[in-house]
Amino acid sequence: MTHGIRTDTHTPYLDSGRDWRETATRYAFLPLRIFLGVTFVYAGLDKLTDSAFMKSGGAGSIGDMMRGVRDSAAIPALVDMALKNPVGFGYAIAFGELAVGIGTLIGLLGRLAALGGALISLSLWLTMSWAADPYYYGNDLAYLMAWLPLVLAGAPYLSLDAAIRSRRRQRSGGFR
Repeated sequence: MTHGIRTDTHTPYLDSGRDWRETATRYAFLPLRIFLGVTFVYAGLDKLTDSAFMKSGGAGSIGDMMRGVRDSAAIPALVDMALKNPVGFGYAIAFGELAVGIGTLIGLLGRLAALGGALISLSLWLTMSWAADPYYYGNDLAYLMAWLPLVLAGAPYLSLDAAIRSRRRQRSGGFR
């Protein structure tokens, strides 16, 4: 018995700044996940619902867009490959963006989703926005750089990945 003498050393009012910083650090990538996830879901849906986009030719079509950037692309062979089946390429990009966006938002296979987003952004940078002058006008490079922290960190919080990890830990007795 301590007769009114406090033996604990925790003082909540002094630790609140540290707790806030730790929480902010823990969730620092969440706004980036939400932004990139929503943006890629939107981009995929936008392509799938645009009747002009999913055509091999005509104003606003994937085919005309690819032919328009072919000579200014960093790797014209990528554009040539896409032009063999521009509609198929358009669907592949649209469904890829949807998968990446959904995976990022819900945090399922977070690193893989982020890698997919980085690869889509890299391919678009090397083809569609390569000729942007100055280079920072082309947003695909910025998207590529935005994906890299998520490739490294994954989705460790507020994600299905975290829930799956927690469940595995519980089943194995907490040693994972």
